[in-house]
Amino acid sequence: MAEHLSLAFVLVLVGSAFLLPLVYLGWIRNTERLSREPWHAVLKAFTWGAVFSVIIAIVVSLILLNVFQDIGPLYVYLSDRFANPETILAVLIVAPLAEEAAKALGVRAGKRHVRYRTDGLVYGAAAGLGFSATENVVYGLAVLGEFGAAASLFVIAFRSFSSSFLHASATAVMGYGLAKSWLGASRASALPFYLVAVLMHGAFNFLASFGEIYADRVGEAAHLIAFGATVAFAVVAVTVVRLKLASHRPASGAGP
Repeated sequence: MAEHLSLAFVLVLVGSAFLLPLVYLGWIRNTERLSREPWHAVLKAFTWGAVFSVIIAIVVSLILLNVFQDIGPLYVYLSDRFANPETILAVLIVAPLAEEAAKALGVRAGKRHVRYRTDGLVYGAAAGLGFSATENVVYGLAVLGEFGAAASLFVIAFRSFSSSFLHASATAVMGYGLAKSWLGASRASALPFYLVAVLMHGAFNFLASFGEIYADRVGEAAHLIAFGATVAFAVVAVTVVRLKLASHRPASGAGP
């Protein structure tokens, strides 16, 4: 009976992890007033982000960790300033670089449907939300084993209002850059958008880690600061993406 209940809860947990990202997917996709993207293509980008982008991000992260750890000056710099340089390296540098590159591959699922640059925002958000849904599952299961059911659902709920928005908005920026390159600009034109996505992701991770990094200096208030700052950052970012979509007026393939 316990195994049955455990399995049932895991299914509930997975459903909870995907529920809000899928709701946000419809919310962002329907923000476009005209020429909305086809559902099958949007869901394909979401699925790509939820499965393949996650696997690719893990592999690339492991490679980058080994590479960066061999860069002596960088490791010394982090060690002089932080008590846990390995965590800082993984969270603030490696994760943004690897995950935004992996999610960008998911955006390509909608390439043949892109007619305007703003279409890239939708497919970028879709890939990012898929990625965040799977991350929600991973974090929820990790907390479940240590702290129990209520804590795991709380973590998923919190991440659904913070990390999901971050992944959606950062990869939407990348999607805009990719759409720009697909519609006639040079391939290199997408690079600045990738760097912006990485910076957004890194800034968010820094805010999320603020409590852990500065608790010894700021006290328990550091965790409250981290909580409020991450939610505010993510909500503002996704709001900007939606405003860009809502203000779009189709004119030409090279237009906004």
